[in-house]
Amino acid sequence: MSVVGASALAACAQVPKGTGDDGSLTALTPKPAPEAPALQPPLASVVEPVPAGENALRYAAVTDGDYRLPGIPYSTVDPKYLRQIVDDPTGEPPGTLVVNTKEKHLYWVLKDGKAIRYGVGLGRQGYSWKGRAVVQWKRKWPTWTPPAAMIRRKPELEKWRKGMPPGLQNPLGSRALYIYKDGVDTLYRIHGSPEWKSIGKSASAGCVRMFNQDVMDLYDRVPSKTPLLVI
Repeated sequence: MSVVGASALAACAQVPKGTGDDGSLTALTPKPAPEAPALQPPLASVVEPVPAGENALRYAAVTDGDYRLPGIPYSTVDPKYLRQIVDDPTGEPPGTLVVNTKEKHLYWVLKDGKAIRYGVGLGRQGYSWKGRAVVQWKRKWPTWTPPAAMIRRKPELEKWRKGMPPGLQNPLGSRALYIYKDGVDTLYRIHGSPEWKSIGKSASAGCVRMFNQDVMDLYDRVPSKTPLLVI
């Protein structure tokens, strides 16, 4: 099955309408992604202790633009899915994103052998594609357009055929990163989610889900054209 074909059933599938908040695609100059080498799962990470009170700050309620995001009850979450700095297990260059679908972790590779590790939740699309690509563009408070196949399965989504406006219940959450391979939209997304309990788990649909507070942190670190490896 092709990348686009595998993606068409995903809740996060959305034909892009722009490269950023202004909605423009005119600045896109896609570059082919390198061929993926033989992929090996990362080794286990060594975690640095999180300072007392740090998680309370990271996952507190926050006002972002016109929206007030609720806090995440992080004490009820398995600690391995909370944001933390670890010894980099990926072997990738600094400035690379790595999604480990088996561990349900996303790594942002830093210098000096470190990485920021985030917990993620995965839907069917999150497992359906592996390889190398790039973050072509990203958006704050994105709209969500359910694919036609999902609308057929769930007729109540018909009202969103032309797009669900941004908001606290939008399945793409507070931020979305749009993934391209060889200049083609994979329909694969890294995005926030209002369903914080799905992080670290397998969901019925969707791509790579993150806590809204975590995807906001990642969004501010990751520029367009960032390389991505999914294993």
